Amino acid sequence: MAESSTPRLLSELRGRVLLLTLSHPSARNAMHPDMYRSAHAIFAATAQDLDIGSVVLCGDGAHFCGGGDLRRLQQQRALPSHTQAEHLDALHDWVVAMRQCPQPVIAAVEGVVAGGGFSVALGCDLLVAAADARFVMSYVRVGLSPDDGGSDALARALPSQLALELLLDGDSCSAQRLHELGLVNRVTPPGEATATALAWATRLVEGPRQAQQRIKELVYAARGRGHRTQLDAERDAFVASLYGPECGEGIDALLNKRTPRFH
Repeated sequence: MAESSTPRLLSELRGRVLLLTLSHPSARNAMHPDMYRSAHAIFAATAQDLDIGSVVLCGDGAHFCGGGDLRRLQQQRALPSHTQAEHLDALHDWVVAMRQCPQPVIAAVEGVVAGGGFSVALGCDLLVAAADARFVMSYVRVGLSPDDGGSDALARALPSQLALELLLDGDSCSAQRLHELGLVNRVTPPGEATATALAWATRLVEGPRQAQQRIKELVYAARGRGHRTQLDAERDAFVASLYGPECGEGIDALLNKRTPRFH
């Protein structure tokens, strides 16, 4: 991809898979508030687009994302604090939009993924990483605490000791270790994370969109619910699915030993 001095979020449709690329290679694809707002708008529009069945988020070049731009943050310190709070609200709107997007969202990680980039990757539904990728919650190295849902994702997925190790120590962690901890779904040879994620996304595209959306909603909402409330939500989603056209097609296809056509 062509080098640019401006952080951008590139968008490309591969069949029914939307490929989004964090692009600022000279700065390891460091993020910028303009990128936050662009991402939020894209995911909000994607949620309404029936032609898009899944999304892959990757980095331009050798790295996924080096996190926030420290030079920008240094300059930000001279500005009113509420302006940074507004930037973070935009960043968090991006993560919420990925969560609310009915389509599966897959992060494809190569090289360095640090700070906010790590948090964004954890905000995706699924995570594919190259074997030589290095993950680091680098906030503490510069006297910061996490943003973008990083502490939330780690605290919910890991015992507190492991979450705190990653956040307090600020050392890098391998894709293989995160795979063993359950944070990375698939580990690929170096250079193959995006291709693997695209292949996975292409397969998910053929699945039932409404059922996929209900599954995402159930899994994410379960974190804040009691057991009975979650069971009631599962009941309602199951009944809605059973009487919908996707289930009719799925059952008929299985009984007649053919491939379902959900779209």
